[in-house]
Amino acid sequence: MSLFEHPYNYDPGYGYTLERLLGVDAPTEPADFEDFWSTRYRQVLQQSPRFQIGNPTLVDGYRVNDISYQSTDGITIAGWLLEPHGQTVTQAIVVGHGYGGREGPDFHLSFPNTALLFPCFRGISRSRCTSIPERPDWHVVQNILDKDRYVIGGCVDDLWLAVSVLWTIYPQARERIGYMGISFGGGIGALAVPWDGRIRRVHLNVPTFGNQPLRLSLPSCGSADALRAYSQHLGHIPDTLTYYDAATAVRHANQPLHAALALFDPVVAPPGQFAIYNAWHGEKRLFTLDAGHFEYPAQRLQEQQLLAELKLFFSPN
Repeated sequence: MSLFEHPYNYDPGYGYTLERLLGVDAPTEPADFEDFWSTRYRQVLQQSPRFQIGNPTLVDGYRVNDISYQSTDGITIAGWLLEPHGQTVTQAIVVGHGYGGREGPDFHLSFPNTALLFPCFRGISRSRCTSIPERPDWHVVQNILDKDRYVIGGCVDDLWLAVSVLWTIYPQARERIGYMGISFGGGIGALAVPWDGRIRRVHLNVPTFGNQPLRLSLPSCGSADALRAYSQHLGHIPDTLTYYDAATAVRHANQPLHAALALFDPVVAPPGQFAIYNAWHGEKRLFTLDAGHFEYPAQRLQEQQLLAELKLFFSPN
């Protein structure tokens, strides 16, 4: 029985109880999985992000700056850098967006003495480019048959270089670099964080790309549906996705995790979300949402409760 009335021709709860969700495992990784990602990370860190900052304005207690930096493949990544007005920055957090993109920073996120970097991943919103389609169903399959050129790997590069930007601007905050990502940005974070020890604390909200074989077997209206359609056309799941499984990746993650995961989600199937949480190797804390990518009665209250937990999670020890 579904948790909510909904217009979908499938159950976005997928018949899973919380107990069953907490038992979802991650797939076995390819033999060269760790080498693939650690080598990529080392290569990306050899690149200077060559960032530019300008057009500052004061909004809601933040100095809001336009920012851009150079990522791999000659891609320029653009977004916003928020600095707390009148405060010394002792913490810096990269904030990743969902597949709907981002038209501005999230001002409701407010942590003392904390700078917030809101990059737009390659091909999306402020980082639109002619070589990458912005539509999620086209974006997610871009160069998928080549694991070295797959667009999702490029987005991971974008995140690592965002950390390099913060590392350069705020040397005094190098021990307190964090990452927050929702949906698509949560999946990118799960792929990126295990290899980057500069990132010290992580929050993932309804993250995608968890347990690719399972998520592609479940109906949805998110990026998994585009991948499923592509796989059906191809005749098999692309081998590349075995390297881009967020649940597999986080077996290598040691940082503290705060995860907000949904019991009902028509866009990112909950079993995939929980596969990431279950496989996380480091310290972890779970916040259970009634639903994700869906409006529900307790949504505002749960969002307030979640924000209160995040302020504690990202507060100085």
